[in-house]
Amino acid sequence: MIDEKAAAPDFTLPRAGGGSVTLSALRPQKVVLYFYPRDDTSGCTREALDFTRAAADFARAGAVVVGVSKDSVPSHDRFAARHGLEVVLASDAGSDVAERYGVFVEKRMYGRSYMGIERTTFLIDAAGRIARVWRKVSVPGHVEAVLAAARTL
Repeated sequence: MIDEKAAAPDFTLPRAGGGSVTLSALRPQKVVLYFYPRDDTSGCTREALDFTRAAADFARAGAVVVGVSKDSVPSHDRFAARHGLEVVLASDAGSDVAERYGVFVEKRMYGRSYMGIERTTFLIDAAGRIARVWRKVSVPGHVEAVLAAARTL
């Protein structure tokens, strides 16, 4: 598990729309790195739409928003097109990055255990350090809290 003040593990992942995103290449921008369970589920869609609505505000705060899930690039492409998403969506199909960030965890649903991504957001400063972490995110009001933190960083 990664805590605040730690160096954010670097990564390169394929992204929706083609190409890839490398965390270290985004410096000196702040980065809002949010992990979400799955494209096109209700909570994940709402979170992505909320981040999209606030994308210009994040840009004014000097931050770029990157969403990461295990979904494939084609799934991300469909998700982005269907909902008009304007945030970077990266595919961590092998869960390597999610594991390094400590968000690929055992989950339970209907009495069944399985491994999956726990909804978590990391605010990374211009030097590449974790400035703030939100774990087990509840979607309503979350984007506003992250934006407020990004503005003061």
